[in-house]
Amino acid sequence: MGYSGKHAYSDGRWGERPTAVPFLLLDVHDSRIATVDYRAADASGGRFFLGYEPRIYFEEPDASPPVDTHAEAEGFARWARETAGTEVDPDDVRRLMASPAGAPPAEDSVEETVEKLLVLAGLPLPAWPTDDDAPAG
Repeated sequence: MGYSGKHAYSDGRWGERPTAVPFLLLDVHDSRIATVDYRAADASGGRFFLGYEPRIYFEEPDASPPVDTHAEAEGFARWARETAGTEVDPDDVRRLMASPAGAPPAEDSVEETVEKLLVLAGLPLPAWPTDDDAPAG
């Protein structure tokens, strides 16, 4: 079983939940899926997945609608420009997104893909738990 957890970036720092708009919310499931929700100051935003789309991973077509990767990559690039002041090529974002057709991701854990996305956007990385954070035994 992989890592599962939520991380929110707002007000220039990571926390458990957004404290302001704009924000970025990451929801990682079993190191295989990361749901990326982003909201801009004008309340526009979107959602896409890294790793696998839930409908593919869980083999349940209704688990999530297919993502328009072109539109979401453009939207995230706009969010990064307006929020972090970083110019991001939408094609670079699209290459990191989960394949709507279900092709396996390039990385073994979705956390690696999340980190690549954050570096593109010029954001700091969240504090991922380490083995030292696990319960004893």
